[in-house]
Amino acid sequence: MARGRPALAELANPAVLPDPYPVLAGLREASPFPEAGGALVVVGRHEDCSRILRDPRSSSERGRSLLSPPPTSPSPFTARAASFLSLDPPDHTRLRRLVSKAFTPRVIAALAPRIRELAHGLLTAAADGSGGRREIEIVSQLAYPLPVRIISELLGVPATDHARFAGWSARLAHSLQPQFGPADPGEAAAVQEARLEFADYFRELIAIRRARPAADLLSQLIRAEDDGQYLSEQELIGTCVLLLVAGHETTVGLISNAVLALLRHQDQLAALRANPELAAAAVEETLRYDAPVQFTGRVARGGMQIGPVSAPDGAVLMLLLAATGRDPAVYADPDRFDIRRTAAGGPGHLAFAAGPHFCLGAPLARLEATIALQTFVTRVAGPELDEAGLAYKPNVNLRGPERLPVRFAGIR
Repeated sequence: MARGRPALAELANPAVLPDPYPVLAGLREASPFPEAGGALVVVGRHEDCSRILRDPRSSSERGRSLLSPPPTSPSPFTARAASFLSLDPPDHTRLRRLVSKAFTPRVIAALAPRIRELAHGLLTAAADGSGGRREIEIVSQLAYPLPVRIISELLGVPATDHARFAGWSARLAHSLQPQFGPADPGEAAAVQEARLEFADYFRELIAIRRARPAADLLSQLIRAEDDGQYLSEQELIGTCVLLLVAGHETTVGLISNAVLALLRHQDQLAALRANPELAAAAVEETLRYDAPVQFTGRVARGGMQIGPVSAPDGAVLMLLLAATGRDPAVYADPDRFDIRRTAAGGPGHLAFAAGPHFCLGAPLARLEATIALQTFVTRVAGPELDEAGLAYKPNVNLRGPERLPVRFAGIR
């Protein structure tokens, strides 16, 4: 470790999980810097990360990096279904174009009434089931069920299977974080089991939808055609798994982080309560201030120069997205939560990445979080955070509370 620079592994310290931003600030100021003998380059400045995300030499095929196990080594991930998240053009371009045909702005906008209905229903159920305690646990009673029900309904998954999906999704989400120590064989086996169960489930559901198409996203994905090309079964499975995990776990974190930030900044909560139309701006500020996805990775193809650091061909570029959101070179008073900040303009955050891999589900996540916040501030009276009951997920990358208990005076 360079003098004065935090160790990268410090991010996995349980004591750091509640507030990793001092550590991220130290890593950002020291970046770019090499690790693992130059096979890994850590990047935390907004300007550098923004440029890398848009650079065609930045590959998303992480399996071809210097840190990937050699092809002859056994890997617990060999049965992974194809996903455009880990592909480069032209394969990425073809798959993304096909998927986007069934994921249009019109489809997303049409979901608003259903999202609003679910959000209100969840708060009503929380009030009815409080047993006089006047407390709601935000994660399990609002942030978690809202996006999983929406994405499951979109894909045509029966309501009886939502709980199974939540379990699979949680196990797969844990595999998306960087490894700071020796791999846990038991954990890897659990991830692989979830991936195979997911694949078997969708293989059966795809066969049903091929025979009997319905008015759902899966049927649209099966029908999606571009220049005579369709998604293969493996590509359909990979896309469904990606949409469910990425479209669910990250939105849970976004909603939870937003509610937490508002409760800790009562002036901002009061401003949003006075004008619920500021909810979309509050979502954008949360994405900058406390991003639900803390890191992403790229592979340097053919070698890249990042400031003074030369990344060799195949080096992994670890992009600290959460650090870029608080870069003082870009944002004034970056550690201050201000829901009116986006009105001032300036460079956008990188919470959804940038370039060809900009998050396809960003419009849905924004819509769900906006409606969740509007519903929370207009219906929950006198909310007060129970700091003693707050607990964070052990996931370093997909950031958010595991428990977020909130006392209230009443639910309107």
